[in-house]
Amino acid sequence: MPTWHYSYKTRDESKIAKAVLFDVDVSVKDMREVVNAIKGLKVDKAIEFLKKVIEKKEAIPFKRYKGKIAHRRGLAAKWKWASGRYPVKAAKHVLKLLENVKNNAENKGLDTESLVIVHIAAHKGITIKRWMPRAFGRATPKFDHRSNVEVVVMEV
Repeated sequence: MPTWHYSYKTRDESKIAKAVLFDVDVSVKDMREVVNAIKGLKVDKAIEFLKKVIEKKEAIPFKRYKGKIAHRRGLAAKWKWASGRYPVKAAKHVLKLLENVKNNAENKGLDTESLVIVHIAAHKGITIKRWMPRAFGRATPKFDHRSNVEVVVMEV
């Protein structure tokens, strides 16, 4: 069984809380854009933002993986970026992760109102490889890409 470690190192473990999600059935590209949008926000503000994304009232700016993506109203004013999307599936999983890390912080005795996301990252997970049979003895690959997400919050 392979071992896994957080990519964020800290000396003082008493003021931070951590959480991780493994093998989420979401594209790493979508997850990276969602994670990049909420990095540095307070946890409560990030949760409210992700709820708006799930309701498709606010878009996430796609900055790296932006080929042929339409512009969205309101993105340029807030993010100074015009193109974006509504990655609902990724937002639901990150919302679940943020609620988990908030509960971890509360269990540790931290003040949940003053938690700030100091580190959040999406990593490539396993690839589930399958093959779909086709006519004349051929087969088409059907690969399912997963992603891992880690978050570290700190009491400020």
